[in-house]
Amino acid sequence: MGIYSVGVHGRGEISLEEILRKVRENPELNEAGAIACFIGIVRSRGLRGGRVRKLVFEAYREEAERSLEKIARELLERPGIVDVRIHHLIGELSVGEDIVYIIVAGAHRERVFETLREAVERMKREAAIWKKEITDEREYWVSGE
Repeated sequence: MGIYSVGVHGRGEISLEEILRKVRENPELNEAGAIACFIGIVRSRGLRGGRVRKLVFEAYREEAERSLEKIARELLERPGIVDVRIHHLIGELSVGEDIVYIIVAGAHRERVFETLREAVERMKREAAIWKKEITDEREYWVSGE
């Protein structure tokens, strides 16, 4: 069966600690042998060069959450996967700040790592979330990076 949760949040509305606490409360966690986590953070070098001052994330929240839910539900159907969490922040974020938390728990580490990677890639491709990079040199919208 498994459990999942997804969301698009403003700064301060969610934390990695809170998400991990919820994973630990999953009654199916006793079937798991691994919990893996991906934390996306704001880097200091822009994709097109220049020093990043900040990133601005915008989302069509309902559509983004719908697509994140679809991803989580589909990944949860994989054998041995018992928990999938995908939570993305929106708004202005500075260098070093967290952008996204993706957590996967499952029976075996190989399947957990594979599922985590797919969750990251699909979130970047499918979610209605957009990133504007503001550097010392220019501003531009980035997709799928």
